[in-house]
Amino acid sequence: MTKTMLRGLIAALLALPALAAAPAPSAPAAPEPHRLSLAKAIDKLPRATESREGYIRTSFKHWVDADHDSCSTRAEVLIAESRTKPTVEGACKVTGGRWYSYYDGKTLTEPRALDIDHVVPLAEAWDSGASTWTPKHRQDYANDLTADRSLVAVTAKSNRAKADKDPAQWLPPLADARCTYAADWTATKLRWSLTANKAEVTALEKLAEECGRQEVEYVKAPADTTAA
Repeated sequence: MTKTMLRGLIAALLALPALAAAPAPSAPAAPEPHRLSLAKAIDKLPRATESREGYIRTSFKHWVDADHDSCSTRAEVLIAESRTKPTVEGACKVTGGRWYSYYDGKTLTEPRALDIDHVVPLAEAWDSGASTWTPKHRQDYANDLTADRSLVAVTAKSNRAKADKDPAQWLPPLADARCTYAADWTATKLRWSLTANKAEVTALEKLAEECGRQEVEYVKAPADTTAA
């Protein structure tokens, strides 16, 4: 081995401790959530008329496996919301657990009896601004696991009764759930910068009058920066 090569090897070895000691870059801090009373949160909703022109459900690709852990968005919600340790078989098939459907106050143990509801339905999101989004942003909306209340496990019966209706057209049959629902709806719209029409706002404001100290908490979704 030449002296030049030897000096280079020694220098490299001496540098190793310094490299090992270098601090790892810190992860960016999570944004602080906005917290408002329900009435003030409703006031922040941008007002606009709605249009469903061009809507098809497949415009929102949903139940994807965004983190590539073999669990679809549906499975992730079932696992997260089960009140007991869920039974998960094979490639993330949820076969058992215990879930509370807050829309109608029902407790279920059979996953097939549950739907995963978009609190603000896909069609309503389209009407309220998502028609201008990129496909990637719509996919992010339809699989929003970052916000606790954008997606909820509820009875199939209640979800299908709700369909694509807004709070002027449908409210949870369990009266005690309505303040929570109004907060979840408003938080989702604010998170995704979605608009609200006059009838929707009127219905929400009426609920706010009856909901005392109900709060709304949300974090803004990342901006739609993906090229179409």
